[in-house]
Amino acid sequence: MFQAMPYDGTRSERFEGVLSQLAALMKDEPSAIANLANASALLKFSLPDTNWAGFYLFDGKELVLGPFQGLPACIRIPLSRGVCGTAATQRRTLVVGDVHAFPGHIACDAASNSEIVVPLIKEDRLLGVMDIDSPLKHRFDDEERRFLERFAAMVAEVI
Repeated sequence: MFQAMPYDGTRSERFEGVLSQLAALMKDEPSAIANLANASALLKFSLPDTNWAGFYLFDGKELVLGPFQGLPACIRIPLSRGVCGTAATQRRTLVVGDVHAFPGHIACDAASNSEIVVPLIKEDRLLGVMDIDSPLKHRFDDEERRFLERFAAMVAEVI
């Protein structure tokens, strides 16, 4: 059973605790949807100052909305469009401090001002992306990027 972790200790200790919680939530669970749903809830609960956390899954042509926490979102995103499509095409994490300055940004939630998108890759195959938005500009830093890349790698292993 999931138990909320208090926000004490160092930031890196909190990140390690979240990764441990993720591992426990996904242990022995074969359902990709269940794992993605719990992962998005854990992200939203664990990351202050975020307004959307979830997944888009690659269907072979475009990104399709998967489990998430937040306001209703865009359902389909073509590759190379917006932050999600660009991160998927480039197969690299994108940290965008001001989404309004990002060429071709797709505004699903007008309150979003910054975003981080981490590709989900398994055995060199694109599975989708993990997307997290914040109403704060420049919300995501390098330490958090590294943590979220580890989180995404764990998720990619079970979907």
